Amino acid sequence: MADDYETYKLGDFKLKNGGTIPDAHIAYKTFGSKESPAIIYPSWYSGSLQDNYWLIGENKTLNPKKYFIIVTALFGNGQSSSPSNTAQPKPFPEVLFYDNVLAQYRLVTEHLGVKHAKAVLGWSMGAGQTYQWATQYPDFMDLVVPFCGSARTSLHNKVFLEGVKSALLAAKTVASGGVEHGEATKGEYLYESALGFKDLEDFMVNFWEAWGLSKDPENLLVMLYTWQAGDCSQQEPYNGNFEAAMRAIKAKALVLPGQTDLYFPPEDSAYEVANMSPNIGEMHAFPSIWGHWAGGPGQSTEDVKWLDEKLRSFFG
Repeated sequence: MADDYETYKLGDFKLKNGGTIPDAHIAYKTFGSKESPAIIYPSWYSGSLQDNYWLIGENKTLNPKKYFIIVTALFGNGQSSSPSNTAQPKPFPEVLFYDNVLAQYRLVTEHLGVKHAKAVLGWSMGAGQTYQWATQYPDFMDLVVPFCGSARTSLHNKVFLEGVKSALLAAKTVASGGVEHGEATKGEYLYESALGFKDLEDFMVNFWEAWGLSKDPENLLVMLYTWQAGDCSQQEPYNGNFEAAMRAIKAKALVLPGQTDLYFPPEDSAYEVANMSPNIGEMHAFPSIWGHWAGGPGQSTEDVKWLDEKLRSFFG
């Protein structure tokens, strides 16, 4: 059920950049018993809570009979406080990963009574939140697993997001203020062979266009800002020192980039792990041609199996 989730009221929620979300709330869904070790599993860009459930099940590492799994929704996703559900004058205030994780921390500690978590993990923007957890509350969890994401949004990723932002702003007849036809080669087209679309046009119209039209553009802009501004070193005590932020991670880290992910290439993940303290981080890349989708949202069955096996071994 799309509305099968709960919310926790945060009051007037003050944001790191100076704004406030009045009468804010965070949406969440839990699986399993509160008596079990907690796992925090944040959502991703445009994703609803339900879009995380594919990795949860009694036959999966994220087994509700073994763990208390807490799925949390980003501000702007349409379930947590967002332009689409908040009676607040536009524009919606700037929200950072820092703010999202602070809200999640309040949820799990104040409302759910969790004093320590077994793990935090997530895909894409969920990985960004995982890194934020690991540096904002480094003593709170034992393990972190960011997959197909990064601790700091790269310059090339910010430029890519400018294209998305410009498309969203075009409908408002405004322009972006800035950040913060060669010959095709024949190959395997997964949109045909795996997803069942007849050609690229069919895929663009009936997948991407259908996806885009199902979302609130103001919500997408809120989450886009969060993504563009991602950098877990932009907080005390690191003050922009990215390497220091990586060294501050205490939880054992399993970093899983996608071998063919053009949003978050493995080289960025390798740099993150190289700057962690000794014996903290390890990196393994999805051996996949699915690019960013290797890590989610569950459509590549072989990658789901690979990910679950990595999690099972890492969780012990």
